[in-house]
Amino acid sequence: MRNKEKLVEILLTLIGLSSVTVLGLIILFIFKEGLPAFAQVGLWQFVTGTRWSPGKNLLGILPMIAGSFVVTAGALVVGLPLGLGCAIYLSEFATAKTAAILKPTIELLAGIPSVVFGFIGLTLMVPFIRNFFGGPGFSVLASALVLGIMILPTMVSVSYDALRAVPPVYREGMLALGSTDWQAVKMVVLPAARPGILAAAILAMGRAIGETMAVIMVAGNSTIIPTSFLDPVRTLTSNIALEMGYATGLHRQALFATGVVLFVIISILNLTARVVVRGKTR
Repeated sequence: MRNKEKLVEILLTLIGLSSVTVLGLIILFIFKEGLPAFAQVGLWQFVTGTRWSPGKNLLGILPMIAGSFVVTAGALVVGLPLGLGCAIYLSEFATAKTAAILKPTIELLAGIPSVVFGFIGLTLMVPFIRNFFGGPGFSVLASALVLGIMILPTMVSVSYDALRAVPPVYREGMLALGSTDWQAVKMVVLPAARPGILAAAILAMGRAIGETMAVIMVAGNSTIIPTSFLDPVRTLTSNIALEMGYATGLHRQALFATGVVLFVIISILNLTARVVVRGKTR
């Protein structure tokens, strides 16, 4: 019996190490391919340059960085209130039967391919924006609306778990003092669940900033720094996906360097989420 447990322990350890090894190889490959571009173009010039024209060796990704953050910010404006409101309803006000139906339904959104969201945005949102707000329709606004819907499962699931983790005695104490259900939620439950809700927002941000296909279909993919929510935009992920198929030489290395920048950004978001969640448990 003890030998079998030891064998299982060894197998699980090897499986865990294999996952870490694969991740390490991916990171090593991306940095190996991307660092030569930093060396040739210059890290500062690459990150702060405003022109992207690989044929002329003009390799500045600031428009894509700005586009990624603007689109992500718009998605958070759309997705965070909807996701948090839905989580509060499911956790605090819905009956057990209603929550058992609605929560899995919302989580099913995570299983819908991103190209489907992009197609819906292309056929519905882009013409609507073009007709009622002006501009080409392919814009920051269209991307933000699509991504705002796509991050709902992450925001709802993590926020719901954070709200349910608040001890029932907190709610009962407020209700015993004569407060309404909403007052108990607003004054006690939300402050107690704040770290988990912040972690949900950060994870949703990482989901939005890493999305590719849906954004390609509705963003317009123009390499300019957007000054309006009606301007077309290109994100870091879109830049890599659009040009990797035909890129060679320095151009290809620059796309891998773009991946390095994106990896650093998402790593910072994930580390921030871990710090927030750790602060919740203390």
